[in-house]
Amino acid sequence: MQMQIKIQRWLFSLLIIGALFVGGCGSSPVANSTPTSNPASGENISLSPSPSPAVAASSQFSNLPRLEGKATVVMTVKGAPITIELDGTNAPITAGNFVDLVQKGVYDGLVFHRVVREPQPFVVQGGDPQGKDPKFPTARLGTGGFIDPKTTVERRIPLEIKAQGAANPTYSATLQEAGVKEKPVLMHSRGAVAMARSQSPDSASSQFYFTLTDVPFLDGSYAVFGYVKQGMDVVDKIQAGDRIDKATVTQGLENFKPVT
Repeated sequence: MQMQIKIQRWLFSLLIIGALFVGGCGSSPVANSTPTSNPASGENISLSPSPSPAVAASSQFSNLPRLEGKATVVMTVKGAPITIELDGTNAPITAGNFVDLVQKGVYDGLVFHRVVREPQPFVVQGGDPQGKDPKFPTARLGTGGFIDPKTTVERRIPLEIKAQGAANPTYSATLQEAGVKEKPVLMHSRGAVAMARSQSPDSASSQFYFTLTDVPFLDGSYAVFGYVKQGMDVVDKIQAGDRIDKATVTQGLENFKPVT
């Protein structure tokens, strides 16, 4: 009986991890696909040369926005606020990317295209810019990222996970791939906010998810960059198809370092 329960949990873990993948379609790298969709676009960001996965963000990724400290974002859904505290101390690039997209109004009007609550609570996921168009096919939601108007290509950010006791985050690799045994500072507890990505570690763009419960098996593989501080009851009520009314940075904007 115990073995059967373990197998069931393992199969369920594989199923729901698939929900976080960001797939690909044609020449455009895309976002969160279903477990049966192709999770990889075949495109990769070149982040070399790199002496190791744990490289200071200020040197290798200077072309990306950063958050150096904390910031607060209030996201409203169906008129109800969700207060998110972003942790740029432990995830400067990931949190900085989110702040930058909020400042650009990218999330305003976007749909939550994937909500997984059965057979047990998992995630609420959104952030595909294609969802701003109400006529965009529902089946294709989760296949887009932020297209930077300056470069006309999709902005991707590296996988960024800081391990407990580490001076800098590990980049472009999961903690397991990097041989790091310590747990991450930012873990997938209930209310965590993290980036969805494809099988390629450096494929996150704009899609993010809220965790509806503790999801420890994702720790070290996906980049958490903040937590819901107020409004988790609002997150619990989100249904697929609900839209973000607006997202606003309400505190900590002085810690934001945009790309110059």
